Amino acid sequence: MQLSLCAVGQKMPDWVQTGASDYQKRLPRQWQFKVHEVPQANLGSAELNKAKEGAALLACVPEKAHIVALDNRGSSWSTPAVAQELTKWQELGKPISLLIGGPDGLDDNTYNQSDQQWSLSPLTFPHPLVRVLLIEQIYRAYSLTINHPYHRA
Repeated sequence: MQLSLCAVGQKMPDWVQTGASDYQKRLPRQWQFKVHEVPQANLGSAELNKAKEGAALLACVPEKAHIVALDNRGSSWSTPAVAQELTKWQELGKPISLLIGGPDGLDDNTYNQSDQQWSLSPLTFPHPLVRVLLIEQIYRAYSLTINHPYHRA
């Protein structure tokens, strides 16, 4: 499985780089996990910003990829449910792209082009923190699928 994270925002603080990198290193090498950053738009209106960022996010998605949009309108999954989704993604046999929008979220076009929508929480998180949380949750789900003791529920 080829897994990528496409996220709005560049030049993340050191703590984001450190946290994301730590969990990224734990993922299977054969997943070829990569993070693609796109610039945050500053066009004056939230709608214009979201549209520009959405287009940039979709441009980093590989052809025929399964797109999972991180958005508060999405489904909330328990950790075992994330592990089940991860298994399903592996069985798809195509690249998986996880999308994180900017501070204003994802535009409707990007949201509607995604194959799945996932809400990490009804809480609002800073977007840099979402990167770390997301990669940690992917690792946690992976650890469940291989019966590794990392996840203790």
